[in-house]
Amino acid sequence: MNQHAKIEIRHSTCPHDCPSACALDIEVIDNSTIGRVRGSKQQTYTAGVVCAKVARYAERIHHPDRLTYPQFRTGPKGSGKFGRISWDDALDEIAARFDRAEREFGAESVWPYYYAGTMGLVMRDGINRLAHVKKYSRFYSTICSTIARVGFAAGTGKVAGVDPREMGVSDLIVIWGTNPVNTQVNVMTHASRARKERGAKIAAVDVYNNDTMKQADIKILLRPGTDGAFACGVMHVLFREGYADRDYLARYTDCPAELEAHLATRTPEWASSISGVPVEEIEAFARAVGQTKRSFFRLGYGFTRSRNGAAQMHAALCIPAVTGAWQYEGGGAFFNNLAIWKFNESIIEGHDAIDRTTRILDQSKIGRILTGDPVALNGGPPVKAMLIQNTNPMTVAPEQALVRQGFARQDLFMVVHEQFMTETAQMADLVLPATMFMEHDDLYYGGGHQHISVGAKLIEPPGECRSNHQVLQGLARRLNAVHPGFEMSPRQLIDATLKKSGHGNIDALQADLWRDLQPDFRTSHYLDGFAHADKKFHFKADWAHVPLSNAGMMGAWDQMPSLPDHWTAIEEADEAHPFRLATSPSRSFLNTSFNETPSSQAREGVPTVMIHPDDAASLGIADGDAVTLGNMRGETSLTAKVFDGVRRGVLIAESVHPNKSHIGGRGINMLTGAEAVAPVGGAAFHDNKVWVKRAVPAAFPTP
Repeated sequence: MNQHAKIEIRHSTCPHDCPSACALDIEVIDNSTIGRVRGSKQQTYTAGVVCAKVARYAERIHHPDRLTYPQFRTGPKGSGKFGRISWDDALDEIAARFDRAEREFGAESVWPYYYAGTMGLVMRDGINRLAHVKKYSRFYSTICSTIARVGFAAGTGKVAGVDPREMGVSDLIVIWGTNPVNTQVNVMTHASRARKERGAKIAAVDVYNNDTMKQADIKILLRPGTDGAFACGVMHVLFREGYADRDYLARYTDCPAELEAHLATRTPEWASSISGVPVEEIEAFARAVGQTKRSFFRLGYGFTRSRNGAAQMHAALCIPAVTGAWQYEGGGAFFNNLAIWKFNESIIEGHDAIDRTTRILDQSKIGRILTGDPVALNGGPPVKAMLIQNTNPMTVAPEQALVRQGFARQDLFMVVHEQFMTETAQMADLVLPATMFMEHDDLYYGGGHQHISVGAKLIEPPGECRSNHQVLQGLARRLNAVHPGFEMSPRQLIDATLKKSGHGNIDALQADLWRDLQPDFRTSHYLDGFAHADKKFHFKADWAHVPLSNAGMMGAWDQMPSLPDHWTAIEEADEAHPFRLATSPSRSFLNTSFNETPSSQAREGVPTVMIHPDDAASLGIADGDAVTLGNMRGETSLTAKVFDGVRRGVLIAESVHPNKSHIGGRGINMLTGAEAVAPVGGAAFHDNKVWVKRAVPAAFPTP
């Protein structure tokens, strides 16, 4: 590195799968090197704060283990034995194998598979253009936010809410179903500002005493999957003690009298028996909300990890409608700003080439799909070839026993385009080296805020790394996949998308750095009516007609409660599986991103499971013991962490550590299911019944 090089501060947006989409100031040292990464003070949501793992991004982008050239498998699948291959030969081989699968089994036997390793629209979603043009099997995204989005839209009519910066002028910030100290640091920036400047209280509602709850003034510790019961108990008190805003209810909501009558039997005692929260805590929380007009409900992604998550999200969302908090600055609710972007991705995704008769395959069911489940395959041919970008299903997908079996198939041709040799890449026939976000151009939005931005290419990638778009262009030429999107550069795709979306052009957006699209106060607070046709907030959810695109009704959607309630669709503990397990996000990993960086590895250590001291004592488990968790799907072994910050019968295993980090090499998603969650699909990662016992010595790896 040139010691005398002038460090230039350039701007970008964090691309990782996090609602914060932080605005970044990046030290660019030379054409191939960055230094420190900071949160930009120029963007009002990021407000100069960024998480520690992204602040150390130089550790990741300049990691010595980055993939830098294409490789082909030379040993058995999963052996990790690869040889070097040229890009031309690799792309020729992929095209030949995809064409062969199409000839022998039909185009639907090829399944391009991706997710949110980058949230950039060009690099994340461009793979759909290839699928659409070639009539390959289409992709239904279900791993992340589907469940919670539906629950929010069932109430408001769309997924958009109060400006999240209004947390800073609230008097009570209710952080529910999210641990922003670990996952959305900017939420705490604005909540802490309100506490410092206004004396605001922070309430945390979650299933364990996590780092956010430790900073809260009001702490509500639930059993997993019981948020709806707690919400109903709270609303019972609001009506009973006169905190319901009846004028607001009459003007803005659909059936307040019916709701009040329904809640008459949903007493705090009833809610306590289900949720584990003491009656006095339910009542105190209700009074705090009822007495505080500026109550801001920051609802999180925890709702989207449970079989009853959509109903739970809707129930929690009903509380500020009962109190009329939406009327006030710093009051109301927010989950995500999906509805405000209005991006037209037709060129990026090739919408003009979509054949609606082509089957759609559920992302979460990859294990069932690759092992030939005819229902998961939607009656179509087996999947014979895959291109995987931006995701690591060998670690993150549910039903890992099936995933492993599927990936080990000798007749499955697998291409993985990656930044590191992940556990998915190790199973591939061909591994292609991918760029990182500072090494290509892309377009971003902030799910957790209101800004859009261009993230420009800042440095050259190492070695032979190519962007997702470059790989798709190379394959399109060889596969005779003709579409204007393949002939355009990323900047041209961004420019065309912005113009089609009514957002001007790329140069104007770059000049803005981060453009604020927050709707005006009246719109954000629904003061002119909610987004349903009747302009009302809906206490009575119409689950069959929630205004969000989907792949059809799934799960027991017809059994969902229309009014807020505790829906017993969760995987309840039983005699054989006496514990409920949630696999919550850690602070230093982001799914499986950053688990290759030394600083994140050092902070997270070995995989652990939190267990209540009384439960541990009853099982003869001591802190630091190796334990095995199991259920009907599989088993995993990890280290016990005796912890009194959970309800009895609840286990918490933070993060998705690599399978190889677990004792015995089987990761936490051996235990998670892929059953479709009502009403329109999703994966219930935090909703598992398990047994636990001290690990037998055979569980330990041999030296």
